[in-house]
Amino acid sequence: MASISSREAQQVEQANSTGRQPVVFIHGLWLLPSSWDKWAGLFEEAGYAPVQPDWPDDPDTVEEARKNPDVLAGKTLKQVADHTSAVIDALDKKPAVMGHSTGGLLAQIIADRGQSAATVAIDPGPFRGVLPLPISALRSAWPGLRNPFSRGRAVTLTLDQFKYGWANALTDDEAKELYDTYHVAAPAVALMQMANANLNPRTEAKLDPKNPQRGPLLIIDGEKDHTVPWAIANASYKRQSNNEAVTEIKKIPNRGHALTIDSGWREVAQTALDFVKRFV
Repeated sequence: MASISSREAQQVEQANSTGRQPVVFIHGLWLLPSSWDKWAGLFEEAGYAPVQPDWPDDPDTVEEARKNPDVLAGKTLKQVADHTSAVIDALDKKPAVMGHSTGGLLAQIIADRGQSAATVAIDPGPFRGVLPLPISALRSAWPGLRNPFSRGRAVTLTLDQFKYGWANALTDDEAKELYDTYHVAAPAVALMQMANANLNPRTEAKLDPKNPQRGPLLIIDGEKDHTVPWAIANASYKRQSNNEAVTEIKKIPNRGHALTIDSGWREVAQTALDFVKRFV
């Protein structure tokens, strides 16, 4: 497992020194921790201490990631979850945890480990027991699934693939801007782990829906999301709705998978912030 980076250590030290309630932001496939920068600023203004963990070996910038995409290959869900757990273990207070897409699944895995005071899973990737597989989700994931030999590789989306999976609710101009600003390669293996979760009883894409240590959970999903359509998000909610802790779901109208980074990010961030404020 990659060691905690100097950037992560600095954010942890700042959170501990201020005594503020930490909030951990977990990015998903095809993004870097910097995709949360605007959210981190909003939560910091609200009195929280933001921490934006890497996936192991994440480059510091989008430019570096594009120059060396192979460094992003081969990262499994457990490797990323274990690294995130190590960052959280270095915090003095149990954080609120939120994630987007695969990061939304990872946030729930972290909560299942009892490491989250309140969790927000945005457009979360599916875990074992979540059965719906809409055509749009399969089409969005196809670039990473179509070649079984790509398991150990990093996969990059074309602009057209990004438009379909992420930016279908946006103008072409905004889609191009987001693609140029944020998009990087992603490990195909993590995508395959989620896609095969219901076929592999030993999958790493799993959690205990009734775990009493999980804590409060909010699932947020974009109404027009092609990558994680409402059917998947709602099935994730239903699987966990009998947990003794608070479990809620919120649909954001007219929004796609890019809802955390597009021009309407603040609405989604405020929804997440309002939920966290209720518990920590």
